[in-house]
Formats: sequence, structure tokens, C-alpha cells
Amino acid sequence: MRIRRSLPIFTGVLLFAAAVTVIVQLRKHAPPEPARLLPGADGFFYVNLKWIRRANMTAQLPAVLHDPEYEQFIQATGFLFERDLDQAAFAVHYPASTPKSPSEPRFSEVFSGKIDGERLRAYLQRVSASTENYHSVNIYSIPLEGRTLRVAMLAVGTVAASNHNDPQVIRGIIDRSRKLASPFGGPALLRRYYKYVPIASLGWAVFDAARAGNAFQSANALSFLFSKPAVVVASLRYFGRVHFRAEAFTGSADEAHKLTEQVSTFLNIFHTAENTVAAQGTDPDVKSFFDGLKVSQNDDRAVLTATLPPGFVRKAFTEAPNAVPAPPTTTTPERTPQP
Repeated sequence: MRIRRSLPIFTGVLLFAAAVTVIVQLRKHAPPEPARLLPGADGFFYVNLKWIRRANMTAQLPAVLHDPEYEQFIQATGFLFERDLDQAAFAVHYPASTPKSPSEPRFSEVFSGKIDGERLRAYLQRVSASTENYHSVNIYSIPLEGRTLRVAMLAVGTVAASNHNDPQVIRGIIDRSRKLASPFGGPALLRRYYKYVPIASLGWAVFDAARAGNAFQSANALSFLFSKPAVVVASLRYFGRVHFRAEAFTGSADEAHKLTEQVSTFLNIFHTAENTVAAQGTDPDVKSFFDGLKVSQNDDRAVLTATLPPGFVRKAFTEAPNAVPAPPTTTTPERTPQP
């Protein structure tokens, strides 16, 4: 009798433990929480700056110069991107443009880090043209470069922004932030392809390559490489050196073979150019990077891998513009009547 009474309890405990295990596994393979809040889009990018700082990768990079407007933002909010930002997730909305009527992409972002909420709210209130309260969350509309940037504080240490024309985009982010615990959330493209992002990636990208190529036909080599639908999953990991990996999911072995051959041709051109200038001296870090580029085919995927020496990473950032994109100016615009 004692065994019969204990059996249902034991079975219930086992079922509960199995359910918890399934949820934990789902959470492990789900995109990071900032990425799960993003709206549906054509491309997604994510970087974990907290892990990058722990890996001491930032010590290899040059100091960031602060222009006057960025310095004003720092003084007003106390927030320093390179020090206080932990995670950043971006959604890219490609335009339906043509060569005759080009348009620029729109972006939606979710940031998390060490944020002084009161100081940031005061700053946003000062630079915004209007404020909308949506489900007890203030959405600040800031005129910026001919468009409207909408910003909302979702929770302590979490901020969302979007310059998409449709205000429903940022409202959707707010709605999803109320369901953060769900491991099944996130945009459809991420839910399908995030499982191919390698474990311990410091940063990754998932994007519709053919869509990107069609959106920027006049200035993008992607339109040549990806004439048919394909999704690219790229990632960065750090094991003493930065390891880059990009997989293009083409949908068929024939398309993967074609893409592999095209990328191989590009790499051969690079190597030929490198040998041509070798007599004048070649930077050893640059040479090491190009020598490490490898392309291969895996069924319906074309795979590109590379190892980035610390010296190459340092040079890439040193030669790039040092100035950080400036936040909105603190000049107070005319306010629109509140509804």
C-alpha cells in the first residue's frame, strides 16, 4: 500500500524534473534576451561586450575619441558605451528600393548595461519632440537626420530604440518585453537559424543575403554572390585569437557549390594581389589574415572561416574612424502638443 501511494508522487516529481530540463535546454539554445525582443526583420546582429571585456579584447583596441556631442551625452547620462554597455542587439529592415529610387535601411535596437534610468529619462525628455505613454512605458520621439528615432526604457538597464517609420515596431518591442521568460520568443528568422550560431560566440549575425543584395544593387557585391535566396549565419569567437565563421545556407548543394567557387575565385584574386605587392613589403598581420581565409562546402552550405591576429584587429580599428556616432544634440526642439 505504501508503494502504491508513493508511485504517483514519484511519477509527478519525475515529470516536473523532465519539464524543467526541457525548459533549461530550450533557454540554452534560444537567442539572447535582447535579440528575442527585436521585431521581424531581414537581418540581425548581436554583440556581447561584457564577454569581450572579460576576454580582455578591448585592451588590444585604440582609445575611443569623444566628439563634443558625445561628450555632452556622457555628461548628461553618465553612460559610456565602451565601458557600460553589456549587450546590444540590432534588427535591420532593408528597404524595398530600386536603383531609380534608393532608400536607406531602418534599424531597431535593444541595449542592456549599466544605465542610470533617471538621468537617461531626463536627457531623453529634453531632446525629444514628443512623448507617448504606451502600456505605462514612455516612448520618446527624437527628430534625427530627417527621420524620427523612438526610444523607450523597457526595464532597469534595458533600452529599446527604432527609427522605423512605423511606430508599431517599438510598441511591439515593449509588448514582447512583458513576455521575456518565454524561450520560444523572437523573430522567425532567428528562431530558425540561431541554432547554427556556435556556442560561446562573442558576436553573431543572421541575415537574408539575397534580400540585402537586392536592396543595394548599385553598391553591394552580395547581389552578385547571392542571386537566389540564401541566409548567412556569421559569428566571432575568441580563443587567444578572434575566430570568424560564416555559413551561407543556400537551399541546394548546387547553389552551395556555385557560391563556394565564386568565393574561392575572390580569395585567389586577393592572394594574387598580395603576391604582386610582396616585393614592396607586406604587413605580416594582413598576410596572416588572408592566408587564414578558407572556404569549403558542406552539403547545401558554403562555409568561410578565418582567424584574425590581434595585430590585424588593432590595425582595422585604428584605421577606421575613431569618432563614435553622436547621440542626438541636447538642443531642445519645439514641442508638439501632447495628446
